[in-house]
Amino acid sequence: MAIRMYDLIIKKRNGKSLTKEEIDYMVTSYVQGTIPDYQMSAFLMAVYFQGMTKEETATMTQAVAHSGDMVDLSSIHGMKVDKHSTGGVGDKTTLIVAPIVAACGVKVAKMSGRGLGHTGGTVDKLESIPGFQTTLTEEKFFEVVNKTGLSVIGQSGNLAPADKKLYALRDVTATVDSIPLIAVSIMSKKLAAGNDGIVLDVKTGSGAFMKTVEDSIELAKEMVSIGEHAGKKTVALITDMDIPLGKNIGNNLEVKEAVQTLKGQGPKDLTEVCLQLAGNMMYLAGKGSIEECIRLAKKTLEDGSALCKLVEMVGAQGGDSSVILDTEKFEKAPFSYDVLAKEDGYIHDMNTESCGIASVMLGAGRETKDSEIDYTAGIIIEKKTGDYVKKGERIAVFYASKEELFQDAEERYQSAIQIQPTEPAHIPLIYARVTKDKVERF
Repeated sequence: MAIRMYDLIIKKRNGKSLTKEEIDYMVTSYVQGTIPDYQMSAFLMAVYFQGMTKEETATMTQAVAHSGDMVDLSSIHGMKVDKHSTGGVGDKTTLIVAPIVAACGVKVAKMSGRGLGHTGGTVDKLESIPGFQTTLTEEKFFEVVNKTGLSVIGQSGNLAPADKKLYALRDVTATVDSIPLIAVSIMSKKLAAGNDGIVLDVKTGSGAFMKTVEDSIELAKEMVSIGEHAGKKTVALITDMDIPLGKNIGNNLEVKEAVQTLKGQGPKDLTEVCLQLAGNMMYLAGKGSIEECIRLAKKTLEDGSALCKLVEMVGAQGGDSSVILDTEKFEKAPFSYDVLAKEDGYIHDMNTESCGIASVMLGAGRETKDSEIDYTAGIIIEKKTGDYVKKGERIAVFYASKEELFQDAEERYQSAIQIQPTEPAHIPLIYARVTKDKVERF
């Protein structure tokens, strides 16, 4: 009997599970255009309210992954491990973690995205390096990884096309924050990208998709289950995004901070998160216990081997590696502006999303998909949650190409900062580690 989308909507609306055949039919037909947006919207809303079983989520992820090209990384020697962050503000971890892991002999063949909304994208950060190519042929991509141990490029045109269509629909139908649908979206691209192991950095807090630790753990469990179901070694870390990561927000500012971190001189929070992520990637690649792998990661910062890997990758992808060796050579914004504390006290809270939006207002991000990015624009944060400040003291510096952008961005940034007389409670950097067998809380 022929499958009808109408019947699948009713089935899911009534809380029943779909079969593999039904899910495959739905995803294939939607990509081909025989299922209209209005029917798929109804199905997504049914999922939002009724959820999906682990089997359904895994099956839908595979169907979405196979809707386009499946990258075959077999011509890259050795085990390939990927890292995915669910997105945040000041999150330049890929630029640090990939070189660390490559310096320890584990291959990183990574496809990254662009920024949209308040979160920055790795591809935009790399494109702030003069000459750096984020679009490579498959052959060149493999060649760079085999030669240098790592390559980071933009996502290819036909990777999980079903996800592009579904995401655009979720974005306008208020179904973005459904845990099974987020898991399908993220993991379909990871499975299509062809790596052997996947480390997931699931952000939690005011600057993240998931605002609570419990929701973040649920999403992590769902994604780890999908990865393992597909035969990929998968682990997730739940990391904080209630405070921007590191001090710099904005494209070339974040590359500069990544370089400082690779020299062993980066902010403590950023360094710690990167060492944990790198340690877990190497653990999946069989380089030893987590503790041993973190020690190996630290050594690459001390001996300069991780920084050398970034320099090699930049050169291999057409970039000017002299700006990595001397970050003062990066182009600078023509205008800067000091943001001052409005009262004495402790910074009690920073709404990270608002900090990210302030940097977008300065030109560092996109308001829409077609917006032009100013690679020199952004924010250097001088005081963060937990720091004591005096009225009139500088808490951040803004950078932009137009002075008139400062006033509105400052209003947004100041609204994100809460100053109180008492010291705030300590916020952990890493809340939990999720594997197929357990949730380890820290």
